[in-house]
Amino acid sequence: MTRCSGYSMVKLFINTISQQRQCLYSIVTVALVSLFCAFVSPYIGYHVVAFILLLTVSFIAMLFDIVPVLLTALLSAVVWDFFFIPPYFTFIVSSAEDAIFLMMYFVVALTSAALTYKIRQVQKVARQKEERINTIRLYNTLLNSLSHELRTPIATIIAATDNLQHSNARLTDTHRSDLVSEIAIASMKLNQHVENLLNMSRLESGFIQLKYDWCDMSELLYDTVRKIEENKVSQKILVQVAADMPLARTDKGMLEQVLYNLLSNATLYTPASSTISISAAAVDNVLELVVEDNGPGFPPQEIDMVFEKFYRLRNTATGGTGLGLSIVRGFAEAMDGTVTLQNRVEGGARFTVKLPAEMSYLKNLKHE
Repeated sequence: MTRCSGYSMVKLFINTISQQRQCLYSIVTVALVSLFCAFVSPYIGYHVVAFILLLTVSFIAMLFDIVPVLLTALLSAVVWDFFFIPPYFTFIVSSAEDAIFLMMYFVVALTSAALTYKIRQVQKVARQKEERINTIRLYNTLLNSLSHELRTPIATIIAATDNLQHSNARLTDTHRSDLVSEIAIASMKLNQHVENLLNMSRLESGFIQLKYDWCDMSELLYDTVRKIEENKVSQKILVQVAADMPLARTDKGMLEQVLYNLLSNATLYTPASSTISISAAAVDNVLELVVEDNGPGFPPQEIDMVFEKFYRLRNTATGGTGLGLSIVRGFAEAMDGTVTLQNRVEGGARFTVKLPAEMSYLKNLKHE
């Protein structure tokens, strides 16, 4: 998911302001700057005040539309003439030098305002073009990934179904059971791809409604591991939950998806003989979930990029749409939490998810 800079956030806010409000803010800004200049003009002179007002016009031009910018340029020229050029509080200019300077100020202010606004428009068009190119590139990446990732389980389902339909009389019960098992595994993989696409769509649209409820972490972890093992994974998966682990108030469905994607990622990028462990702990109303393995780990230069949308590790033959870890981060942040990745000293990778969650120890009271 994209991170906005401070300037981008300011621009996003300003774009929601009506032109009438922009004009009002421009007038107030000129008034405040003029008030400041009134105090310092005896020390800096009225010619320096002109440069301060020009700087104000340029600042407004960086933020607002053309009408408020032109209004600021005109108003600053009038203010400078009326309040700062002798004789004060009149529009009379006593010297030819000041008259020329005022005329030049007005021209420079309007030109600066127009040019700055024009530069902003060119930058806006360039950004929109770049965003369109990035969007096309991302969708091409997604379609290329899906063309492979969806084709594989679909082809498996079609082939197994065809064998069941046309070779049913020659199939033994064992063969028939194997084919049904293949269909089930391929269907679950297909469902996972579709689930990831739907989840990414929810994250992109910002339409995520959290549904908090009390959750037994031991039950959640074992259920998630069982779903992963239904894919016939070859790695050994260990679950570690303390006996006194309290109930946690969280979004169970979203948290289960986070853990499923982390475990699925571990099974994709670790050898068949690897061991994967998943654990849960509660520390000061913070739920801490850890998924780690003893595989090869991640290239250090790619650790900061693995949570990006559509990103897949370089030099790996393993498939994947590159959505799983991006969804993990998106869901964790949606629950006001964080997810981090680090390579273990002894080898392998460790994902740590920390979520603020209300804890209840009622579960333990039942056993006393």
